[in-house]
Amino acid sequence: MTRYSEFAPSQRIIMTPGPVEAEPRVLRALSYPILGQFDPEFTDLMNDTMSMLRELFQTRNHWAFPIDGTSRSGIEAMLASIIEPADKVLIPIFGRFGYLLQEICERYGAEVVTMEKPWGTVFDQEEIAAVIRIEQPAIVAIVHGETSTGRIQPLNQLGAVCRENGALLVVDAVATIGGVAVETDAWMLDAVIGGTQKCLSIPSGMAPITYNERVESKIAKRKRIERGLRQPGEILTEESILKPIASNYLDLSQLQDYWGPARLNHHTEMTSMLYALREGVRIVLQEGLDARFQRHKLHEQALVAGIQAMGLTLYGESECKLPVVTCVQIPPETDGESVRSMLLGTFGIEIASSFGPLKGQIWRVGTMGYSCRQTNVLHFLGAFEAVLIRHGLRIPPGRSVQAALNCYETPVSLGVETL
Repeated sequence: MTRYSEFAPSQRIIMTPGPVEAEPRVLRALSYPILGQFDPEFTDLMNDTMSMLRELFQTRNHWAFPIDGTSRSGIEAMLASIIEPADKVLIPIFGRFGYLLQEICERYGAEVVTMEKPWGTVFDQEEIAAVIRIEQPAIVAIVHGETSTGRIQPLNQLGAVCRENGALLVVDAVATIGGVAVETDAWMLDAVIGGTQKCLSIPSGMAPITYNERVESKIAKRKRIERGLRQPGEILTEESILKPIASNYLDLSQLQDYWGPARLNHHTEMTSMLYALREGVRIVLQEGLDARFQRHKLHEQALVAGIQAMGLTLYGESECKLPVVTCVQIPPETDGESVRSMLLGTFGIEIASSFGPLKGQIWRVGTMGYSCRQTNVLHFLGAFEAVLIRHGLRIPPGRSVQAALNCYETPVSLGVETL
């Protein structure tokens, strides 16, 4: 007789900035029978997934496929594959994940130049453009949605500036893809990395990416250098020949051979996760990107109205608020972790705390993907109000839920689905 009991996780309402609740149809897809990675049904599935990812990223790029690993694996695969020795990389930082980009780039030998904004704010795009013109970086790497501060960085002008100055623009869209517009081609983004565990409502484990011909050209150049080859007139230095891409697993040149027509074996594909990714993206496209973005915005508005009706203060500049993450300042003399603990233990609702300079100062509430629905917002507001009252705050009872309901009445009459 085994001494281990069957594992049965508790049912939770997850309203963090990720992970979030998985879509039930995605969980069902995870249970499908395994296919061999070269079975024609499976390679057709791979092709389907690439096509669907192009729609998700709003691009005509040939390359759009997942990296097997968490979101960070996609970021690292992209940067590892395009950073050449001593490349200058510009990283505008306005939260924790900008520092992550800096660390990864430094590990791969880049000369990193940073510019920083106080947390809770973002950059004016012209500020970044001015530094690009001065520094002339080979790569600009930037976060689109910064979940540590609940801010979103405008990007619609940066792509053109990067192209004018010969730089590649690499965007971390892990927190925004599937919940907020990410217009890869229209904004001239050269490479975009997404995540599954946030607005796509798929378990963590894959990182969908896309990149254009400009990135592909640099990957091809590095591939030639590593093999000691050169095109007519191309000069190979001793330094570049001795420094191949450091990672085998995250080498996009090899992954292109795997995801391309050759189907050269690189690794054993994560079969069940690819089922989940395909189903999750299918659900997004079935809903429609514009409708999905409107739905996220609607529930954000209801959540914010309810929080403000309690007399609480939102954190950060409102003009650059990330629609899928709402940051709330913890009132003075309130134990933020005790509030989170009671929400989880009594009501089964999880929200997030923060870290770095914001540790102990804010709560972060996510409204992402399948977790972004009216029942969750209303249940959270009622529970949050009750918990805060139990912690001694003077909250007007019932007002928060009524404020949220007021937000839902008009949009519903206009045909916006509230889930």
